[in-house]
Amino acid sequence: MQIQLTPLAETKLKQQLGQKPGVFKLFYDTVGCGCDGINVLLIVNRAGEGEVPIEAGSLPFIVSRQQEIFYEERLRLDAEEHYSSFKLSSDSQIYGSNILIRDLRVTGAAAAAAGISCDVPAVTS
Repeated sequence: MQIQLTPLAETKLKQQLGQKPGVFKLFYDTVGCGCDGINVLLIVNRAGEGEVPIEAGSLPFIVSRQQEIFYEERLRLDAEEHYSSFKLSSDSQIYGSNILIRDLRVTGAAAAAAGISCDVPAVTS
């Protein structure tokens, strides 16, 4: 699996990561997020069991093996200058044009497993 980052998306992701170690996790949350669920980018401390790396240039990305089936092999992640959200797409679809970042390094990686990313406030720049 591969995510091509636009230069602006890469810059904004690096800003969100800051100086603290962390890994971006592509996550499809279905708990408490409406009937269809939403895609989010979580920042977690490290990859957990059952998570696989995603090729994304210089930034560390992972996805759960169970959720990998929701995504195509090649994805693109873009950003806009004045918004804190991202657009995740592929050649055949748009996965979301308002993908938010949830930093779970503060609240704990267990929050992702509990499916509460819809309730965690978005990180803003």
